[in-house]
Amino acid sequence: QVQLVESGGGLVQPGGSLTLSCAAAENIFSISDMGWYRQAPGKQRELVAFIARGGSTNYADSVKGRFTISRDTTKNMVVLQMNSLKPEDTAVYFCVANRGTRVYWGLGNQVTVSS
Repeated sequence: QVQLVESGGGLVQPGGSLTLSCAAAENIFSISDMGWYRQAPGKQRELVAFIARGGSTNYADSVKGRFTISRDTTKNMVVLQMNSLKPEDTAVYFCVANRGTRVYWGLGNQVTVSS
């Protein structure tokens, strides 16, 4: 079973933009808090952005003002818009859904910021 399907990763130049999407099953999306984690080589996994069922959001200090997380309810999808990307943003990004009784993880999506 694959509950979370990520897309949108790739290579982008510093200062550029990239959009990550995470599609979830309706029964998960509708009741889950959702977000994105990332893990860079040699670094531990960190929370990038989070959006609760009620719509409140939180961001890592390193991405505040540059990244925006949102829900697209028509597509059961969470979207991470990443602007002004820096090489330090290079990592594998993981979508996560927390429905309270269960946590689901995506398989990971590589984002590389390089000239």
